[in-house]
Amino acid sequence: MLAAACLGVASLASLAPLPAHAGAPMVKTQAPGYYRVMLGDFEITVLSDGSNPLAATRLLQGDASRITAGLRRHFLGDIIETAHNGFLINTGSKLVLIDPGAGTMLGRSTGDLVANLRAAGYRPEQVDEILITHMHTDHVGGLVADGRRAFPNAVVRIEKRDVDYWLSASNLAAAPEAAKRFFRAAADAVAPYLQAGKLVVFDGDTELLPGVRARSAYGHTPGHVMYLLESKGEKLLVWGDIVHVAAVQMAAPLVTIGYDVDPDAAARERLRVFADAAKNGTLVAGAHLPFPGIGHVRRQGDNAYAFVPLNDAALK
Repeated sequence: MLAAACLGVASLASLAPLPAHAGAPMVKTQAPGYYRVMLGDFEITVLSDGSNPLAATRLLQGDASRITAGLRRHFLGDIIETAHNGFLINTGSKLVLIDPGAGTMLGRSTGDLVANLRAAGYRPEQVDEILITHMHTDHVGGLVADGRRAFPNAVVRIEKRDVDYWLSASNLAAAPEAAKRFFRAAADAVAPYLQAGKLVVFDGDTELLPGVRARSAYGHTPGHVMYLLESKGEKLLVWGDIVHVAAVQMAAPLVTIGYDVDPDAAARERLRVFADAAKNGTLVAGAHLPFPGIGHVRRQGDNAYAFVPLNDAALK
């Protein structure tokens, strides 16, 4: 009887409101951003460098109705959050990084790549090779930390046309004031590697390492390249900045962006790469595709395509 009474009191007590406490502070950070997949004998680790807002309706150039329709179809507005992805390849004999991210050059919302590399089980000093798709700030800024090499043992490889363009004093002098920062950032990023004899320039389509080949895709910048990875017959095309806003440019490949040095050439390359990837079923990876940015390209009409993210089950 006493036990039953006590149980009743306890039940009533459990219904009483608990005293209020001060609200817990918001954490405002994400979990480590890395994603792993095997490509034959190669281990591919996608590393998030973070994201930043992109003024899509201001920067995208082309048919305004198609730009607006693409954004609305994907529930996006004028400003969209854009992913920044880097790709770490462990070939078994070499640790290769494709694009080291922005470092501290674009503010606090990016620059997470080294932290995510560590979270993924690697250290910057283990990286043997860094392959640059092009020398825009978000792809080379992470080469340095406090003016020193962030990857002290790595050789950096960059296509000749990009080196000639971005490190040219005459191009810097002739550039509009708003564009000069891109030239200065590129020069600052590679300077410590140049001084250490760790900068290697290559020319066009060439095999850089066993199973790693550069493929020219000039237009976005004069020396913009992609990297084709192949192991045991499996292929992955890391296409750099072929796409900035997938919600628009997959369905409307002729839409360009204000960052393109040669917009017409960039559009032609996008059409060529899309058509080839769709025809051959090539697995692709993009710097600005939604993280982890790996998937396939599917044709869905005349000069219209869709990005199909790789199913999680296919990565096991």
